[in-house]
Amino acid sequence: VQLVESGGGSVQAGGSLRLSCVTSDYTGTYCLGWFRQAPGKEREGVASLASDGSSIYADSVKVRFTISKDNAKDTLYLQMENLLPEDTAMYYCAAYRGSSCPSARLWDYCYWGQGTQVTVS
Repeated sequence: VQLVESGGGSVQAGGSLRLSCVTSDYTGTYCLGWFRQAPGKEREGVASLASDGSSIYADSVKVRFTISKDNAKDTLYLQMENLLPEDTAMYYCAAYRGSSCPSARLWDYCYWGQGTQVTVS
């Protein structure tokens, strides 16, 4: 499975962005997630979406971010509202097939995109 992110950019604090992640294959039964990594920091889970529609979010993004998927387009989204400077990071989408989903555990995911940069000033 190949994952390609897009939608990153530079915005002012309080602004919004929508990240997209197109998958090369049908991922309807996969666990999907968004992660981010800021310079000098470890990669962290942002949000995860299970095939049954259940989701989890990092405490720092709850209410502000929404993960969703369009199965017809094989595309995962991350809608980000009220962005803060601390949201600045490279954002990655990731996927795996397995149970225990949704998951914020980095090691569960075996497919990763190349990342898209989000900068909030």
